[in-house]
Parts: sequence; C-alpha cells; structure tokens
Amino acid sequence: MEKVKVNGLFVYSTKDWNELIDFGLTKKKILIAVNAEKILHSNDETKRIINKNIGYPDGFGAVWALKKKGFKETIKIPGCELWLDIIQNCYKEKTFYLIGGREEIINKTVNLLKNEYHGIKILGFRNGFILDNEQKEKLKLDIVRMRPDVVFVAMGSPKQEMLMEELQSVHKALYQGLGGSFDVYTGNVKRAPKWWVRNNLEWAYRLIKQPKRIKRQIHLIKFFFLLQTNQL
Repeated sequence: MEKVKVNGLFVYSTKDWNELIDFGLTKKKILIAVNAEKILHSNDETKRIINKNIGYPDGFGAVWALKKKGFKETIKIPGCELWLDIIQNCYKEKTFYLIGGREEIINKTVNLLKNEYHGIKILGFRNGFILDNEQKEKLKLDIVRMRPDVVFVAMGSPKQEMLMEELQSVHKALYQGLGGSFDVYTGNVKRAPKWWVRNNLEWAYRLIKQPKRIKRQIHLIKFFFLLQTNQL
C-alpha cells in the first residue's frame, strides 16, 4: 500500500481489500474513512489523528484525488462494507467489541452478527451515548479487561475518532470508525441501491432522499475545482 498526501491528509492507496485488512490487523491502528469532505474540512486535530493511523478512500472523491496523483489502481472501500469483511475474514480467530448506536440498534446488531457468524466472539458492547467522563472511564476499563482484537465504534466523526484514540492509548487493537453502519446493517437506514453504489453515485441518491444534505454536498463542486487545478 502507498501513503499519499492530499491537502495535508495521508490517505492509503490500495487495490485490494484484504491488503488493507491485513495491514490494519498487523499495525493495530485506527481505520478511518476518508472522503472529499474530510479532505477539504478536517481541522488540525482530525488531521493529526488520521495521519498517525490508517486513512483509506471511503468516498469516490478520495479515490478520484489519489488517481489524479498517479495512483490509478486505487479502489473505493466503503466503511459500511469493510467492517463486515473484517468479521467475515477473521471471526473464527479474532475477538470483537462494539460501541455505537441507540440501545435497540446495538442489541439488534449483536444478535444479527451472532446469527450470521456462528461462533463469533463478541466480548462486549454498548450504545454510543457516553454521557460523562465516568462512563468513558468505565468503558476504558472494560476494554482493558476484555482485550478485544478488533473494536468497532459507530458514533460519527469526529467523535468516534477522538474516542478511538483514547481507547487505543489504553489497549492496542484494530479500531474502525463506522458512522451509521449499524443502522444500515440492521435495516434501520436503507443504503442506496447497488446501481447507484456501483456507479459512484451514492452521494446523489442520498441527496435525492434527503435534500437538506445539499449544504454538505455543495463542497463537491469546490473539491472538483481544486483537484482539477492541482490545488490539493
């Protein structure tokens, strides 16, 4: 894998999902999804966390940027699929800990995983509403006590990255931030149909379904301009 600098962010270019998974498991760092929005708007703290860990191209904008810099074989790796690939590849050998979502969503996620991956070792789980420092410290102690190999945190950025960094400081493991992936996995939120995903138009589908997202998606125009004029 090659590490490429884009607007101050280091993003790994890979042409193989398994290569990224093996790299993450070996390095025991945080897998962080990078898209056009993160490339444009990450603050210094977010950049610091991404650059010391493993940023991977989750959105077509990040893939586009890496290809523009000469890494033509770069592929998009959606985080909402990657975590399930990690489980599929190593659930018989590795142990897991899950954090995120509402109470009913995390419970449903765990039950579905146990039904789909017989024998999976989920050492612990909790919802994503960590209300105070006492709850956070209790979580840290549980992570240290359980010592999972893989920790998934679904809380949205940058909250999940900041929490994962704190957990990483007390227990080394592979961590991955998942955003709303538990909602997608449980069917609480519908992902774009396969045609839209396959043609890198998932963002457009979501915009059609949620017109209010226009304020977030407008940055793609700026991103395209900066990329085409070699300013990223």
